[in-house]
Amino acid sequence: MKQKKKLNVEIGRRIKKSREARGITQERLAEEIDVSIQYISDLERGLVGTRTPTLMGICQFLEVSADYILFGKDPNTMYDVSGKLKEYTPRQIECVYRIMDIIDDFYYTEDKE
Repeated sequence: MKQKKKLNVEIGRRIKKSREARGITQERLAEEIDVSIQYISDLERGLVGTRTPTLMGICQFLEVSADYILFGKDPNTMYDVSGKLKEYTPRQIECVYRIMDIIDDFYYTEDKE
């Protein structure tokens, strides 16, 4: 029996969860990304890892982020902008605020139409 690696188990679990959330069978996923059904089964159980092109195909077909599959990051959480702003100079922060104002103006105008 193959030894399961913790990372492979976690990635496999997230692939399975994403696949099931979309109502897609292992057979359909395997067909779409051109691998065997056994490979998908082994992948979801953490028995095997995956190559980058295969992972990209899975993410595209299941419409899920690689950040979620690889790291478990919730795709619905917003990026923590405040942490990034702490690294900026006052001038950079001013530019960010200007950009935000432009975005606000665009969406405010769009909502009125």
